[in-house]
Amino acid sequence: MKGTLFIISAPSGAGKTSLVKALLENDPQLQVSISYTTRNSRPKEINGIDYHFVTISDFQAMLEQNAFLEYAKVFDNYYGTSQVWLEQQLNNGKDIILEIDWQGAQQVRAKMPKAVSIFILPPSKNTLEQRLRNRAQDSEEIIARRLKDAVNDMSHYNEFDYVVINDDFNIAFNDLQNIIKSQRLRLENQQSRFKEQIHQLIS
Repeated sequence: MKGTLFIISAPSGAGKTSLVKALLENDPQLQVSISYTTRNSRPKEINGIDYHFVTISDFQAMLEQNAFLEYAKVFDNYYGTSQVWLEQQLNNGKDIILEIDWQGAQQVRAKMPKAVSIFILPPSKNTLEQRLRNRAQDSEEIIARRLKDAVNDMSHYNEFDYVVINDDFNIAFNDLQNIIKSQRLRLENQQSRFKEQIHQLIS
């Protein structure tokens, strides 16, 4: 059975990374797509695990080879998703989470219309600002820019299949789990998973 691609997008500071980490820790059937990026690695980030960190020239070379399913420029850095790797994993029955912004999500949905897209929103702008400040990794200038860009990001929430409000982490986590479970229980997936069993029941 072919796997499902789950697109998860959110403004910076909405808690997407923590929620995705919890999903991966609690669901062995899920795997995350590791993006290529030209930005510098942050403390504790590991190349090949958090991101594939590459130079701008390497990224441009991959662009010329049509290696990316989608790519986007965010905060002066490029991010891209390997098309070959993603298709291999889906064909092997893996459910894949793709963490990308709304621009990338538009590109992926156009090429893979069966992808399930989820947008995570914070409960308020004040909460979003506090979360960005609590990370203690950005200057005031960058925080102000992230907040401004977040408003534009959030305006695209209605392009997605599902919306999750991350006010209470556990509730948001359960909501995401339920979305994934409901997708696995869809008719076409159950028909594929239990083909022989269903055949015996109705024969």
